[in-house]
Amino acid sequence: MDKNDYIRENNLPSKPFLKWAGGKSQLIKYIRNSIPDDFLKKKEIFYIEPFVGSGAVLFFMLENFLNIKAAIINDINSDLMNAYKVVRDNPEALICLLKQLQKDYNKVRISDRKFYYLEKRKEFNLRSEDIIHNAGLLIFLNRTCYNGLFRVNSNNEFNVPFGDYKNPKICNANTIFACSKLLKKVTILNEDFTGTYKYIGRDTFYYFDPPYKPLSKTSSFTSYSSLNFDDRQQERLAQFCSMLNEKGIKWLVSNSDPKNTGENNDYFEKLYRGFHIRRIKARRNINSLATGRGAINELLIANYKMPLTPPQPKLA
Repeated sequence: MDKNDYIRENNLPSKPFLKWAGGKSQLIKYIRNSIPDDFLKKKEIFYIEPFVGSGAVLFFMLENFLNIKAAIINDINSDLMNAYKVVRDNPEALICLLKQLQKDYNKVRISDRKFYYLEKRKEFNLRSEDIIHNAGLLIFLNRTCYNGLFRVNSNNEFNVPFGDYKNPKICNANTIFACSKLLKKVTILNEDFTGTYKYIGRDTFYYFDPPYKPLSKTSSFTSYSSLNFDDRQQERLAQFCSMLNEKGIKWLVSNSDPKNTGENNDYFEKLYRGFHIRRIKARRNINSLATGRGAINELLIANYKMPLTPPQPKLA
């Protein structure tokens, strides 16, 4: 069966509703080329993504592959997963709130917008019982903070500075409605990545996009959640992948390539010994030093031989 038999052709926007540092939009073509051949031949696939982030890969997969009948997404970041639930279940109310935030923000003098941002950041950190309000503030901060970062301190307080954009688009109703439609068949979790194991079924495929191993001190922006994903956590993930491999579950992992900063740094080769590693080109813009930005290698690691397919046309 040809790959295109399961590829959906439509005009829905395959982009996330959030900006996200480290998002995978630019790597979609590589990930698409690395999907196992039998994935595309099966009539029904159960898709699991334990570190969903902004969901660039999730939305691409759900939009383009009709044989994904159900999906599980997870992230340790409770604010993020609340936003996913609100987008899925209450898109109209969320859009109404975002339109009001957009209107209010546009009324503020440019010289006062930083103060307005800081007030909304303080309000968000109170974490009210209104989940729609919390999700709306998260999206507002995401669109107006520095570079789409999500960073919290040890008290779980969002502390990313103001982004100083001239005309940020706070409310994108079309994208929210499109994402909401795709999320209808998705179960949303907020726990450790290992908690997804109890949901596996026949013909399950995992895609892991964990917090990347920092290549240097300046490429690390402290915590994405109040829990750090350090080398011990990278090792736990590798052990989990080995366990899935023993169960016959196929998986694909993204991560940084330590060889960018040292040719002899074989951290991931040792960690995933016996599995398949592919190096791909990516552009990093999140670094406090200009010399740390630009095109570098990243890794795709799989427990199957990744297809040797020709480059695909650029995806919309």
